[in-house]
Amino acid sequence: MAWGSSSSSSSSSSNYDVFLSFRGEDTRHAFTGHLYKALHDKGIHTFIDDEKLQRGEQITRALMEAIQDSRVAITVLSQNYASSSFCLDELATILHCHQRKRLLVIPVFYKVDPSDVRHQKGSYAEALEKLETRFQHDPEKLQKWKMALKQVADLSGYHFKEGDGYEFKFIEKIVERVSREINPRTLHVADYPVGLESRVLDVRRLLDAGSDDGVHMIGIHGMGGLGKSTLARAVYNELIIAEKFDGFCFLANVREKSDKKDGLEHLQRILLSEILGEKNISLTSTQQGISIIQSRLKGKKVLLILDDVNTHGQLQAIGRRDWFGPGSKIIITTRDEQLLAYHEVNETYEMKELNQKDALQLLTWNAFKKEKADPTYVEVLHRVVAYASGLPLALEVIGSHLVGKSIEAWESAIKQYKRIPKKEILDVLTVSFDALEEEEQKVFLDIACCLKGWTLTEVEHILPGLYDDCMKHNIGVLVEKSLIKVSWGDGVVNMHDLIQDMGRRIDQQRSSKEPGKRRRLWLTKDIIQVLDDNSGTSEIQMISLDLSLSEKETTIDWNGNAFRKIKNLKILFIRNGTCHMQVISKLHYVIWVPWLKEGKFKEYILFMLLINKFTSILFI
Repeated sequence: MAWGSSSSSSSSSSNYDVFLSFRGEDTRHAFTGHLYKALHDKGIHTFIDDEKLQRGEQITRALMEAIQDSRVAITVLSQNYASSSFCLDELATILHCHQRKRLLVIPVFYKVDPSDVRHQKGSYAEALEKLETRFQHDPEKLQKWKMALKQVADLSGYHFKEGDGYEFKFIEKIVERVSREINPRTLHVADYPVGLESRVLDVRRLLDAGSDDGVHMIGIHGMGGLGKSTLARAVYNELIIAEKFDGFCFLANVREKSDKKDGLEHLQRILLSEILGEKNISLTSTQQGISIIQSRLKGKKVLLILDDVNTHGQLQAIGRRDWFGPGSKIIITTRDEQLLAYHEVNETYEMKELNQKDALQLLTWNAFKKEKADPTYVEVLHRVVAYASGLPLALEVIGSHLVGKSIEAWESAIKQYKRIPKKEILDVLTVSFDALEEEEQKVFLDIACCLKGWTLTEVEHILPGLYDDCMKHNIGVLVEKSLIKVSWGDGVVNMHDLIQDMGRRIDQQRSSKEPGKRRRLWLTKDIIQVLDDNSGTSEIQMISLDLSLSEKETTIDWNGNAFRKIKNLKILFIRNGTCHMQVISKLHYVIWVPWLKEGKFKEYILFMLLINKFTSILFI
């Protein structure tokens, strides 16, 4: 056996990133073996055949299915590749899948000239002469092999010549390209994608309507928590497999990202980088980004998802129909149906609540981690489904809260749900919050009010100043209860808008009516009142002031004395603030940092960690 990535018995049920086609006696224990290891070390799932497979005359059904189940085929065309009828059958199958737009083929010309392969010269001519004798009764097969060799030689690939440098560097280039091709493809959709299949089909029908001459643009709209982004990810995954695009990009959380400094330019850079495959794209303004997108992407067939859009300006900056080539498909998710009409998105899909069957299934998976629950739970499950009103987010959170709980605990929870008006779906989520320990609740409220969008590393660095050293445990509990999520890629701590709204409502309801006596201040008007009135107290531990959220320019005039009463202030965030040196000078416990200059902080976030006095200042 070779390295054991697969076997003929298992290949039909597996999906592979890469299928390796090669002449075993030429390169198995040298170049191809090193290439396989490099791919494997990068976590790229690669099919490499059993040595025994190539002893036969014909390609097996298992091998054909392995080719069909792969995303990329690398053909290592070596000196004696064409001497094997097995290899040539394999190559013909690979080219057939490529022509159906289901397989990317990367030829590697290993110590052979591409022209020898294309025109069947040199060792390739000698090999085919011998095969013509063996297969003189089957001229069609011979012609098919010759055509496959010509076609593969016409594809863009890699040529390694004898004495042409280090093989490992050559292999690195191939692995880097494969990594680029497969990594951005599929996205995680959901742990339990209940009720998605029919919705995906509905959206696909809208996208497939009409010809390939124009750009297809549709909108998915509905209230928060219904799973619009989840549906968009599922459609995206299907399309990148079913169709061939020049580039594809899923821009997640457009609303949140565009609110940050240079937010639209950042989204434009991501769009250009993802589709063009270029790094370090520099933009000086949104207008420049628009111009570059128009000129660089005009003729490209792209798949673009704009997730959670909430303003016309965002669509004008990153998603206009006439910027992309024929056959392009653009999907927009938003809570605002009118925004779609304003942008002339005529095909729309309204996201609705789950039906009772799917809602029950989703709740069961989240609460019991399997398809069917114990029959004794059926009644309480149906009662919870009724209160959740088909909202997937509520079902996920409630189900996670009741994992492993007895029927009595379910009954107790339902009684608590009954005290919450059915129309107030956000209040349903409060039940999960109430199940947290006191410190876990405080951490959740800190994140909901002030720290959503920060990375896990930053949160775990900032909050221990307020608590004992149990932050990893507290964060872990919040993740388990589906109250927060940590992104796999960038490690950002996030939560659904409904959950954040619920947390902020709880903070307001449980806090003193006097802002100066609250633990955390995050509403601009409350912060202004406390600083203007000099009404702060030792109760305040965290202040988060985001002036970018104000519709008009806001000026806060305070002196250093405003902070003297806030003796236990530990954390202060100021976004998009203006601060003058005469003010800073009165805060005698601020440590001077070279970046701190009179006038605006530009658009930086100012983070100050204080322990009775400012001990550090960090610009982000």
